[in-house]
Amino acid sequence: MSKTVTTYLEDGDPTGNQNVFVSEIRTIIEKARSAAVRSVDFCRVQMYWNIGRRIFEEEQQGKERADYGTYLIRHLAKELTPEYGSGFSVRQLEQSRQFYRTYPIANTLRSQLNWS
Repeated sequence: MSKTVTTYLEDGDPTGNQNVFVSEIRTIIEKARSAAVRSVDFCRVQMYWNIGRRIFEEEQQGKERADYGTYLIRHLAKELTPEYGSGFSVRQLEQSRQFYRTYPIANTLRSQLNWS
């Protein structure tokens, strides 16, 4: 154990390092939390982009694209919403499709949306 930690543990922090130590631990926690939130946010973006891509690809196979696309999204929302919640409503799925159409290249999503 380092001298500072040993001194704190054995002597009740007579050197005044307790505040520095606790501050360092808080910084570690906050950095990890922030990184986790950014990671989860980007994973969600990728999920919606991939959903939009699959909807778009599926629509392009239908001969009556407009009618088929409307049915496809409504049916998909009906299937997904009870299991996964309102994040998979007709409106959200339409937005996912539009998101893919706006940003069709997955590798550039991060730079196009200004993430680091």
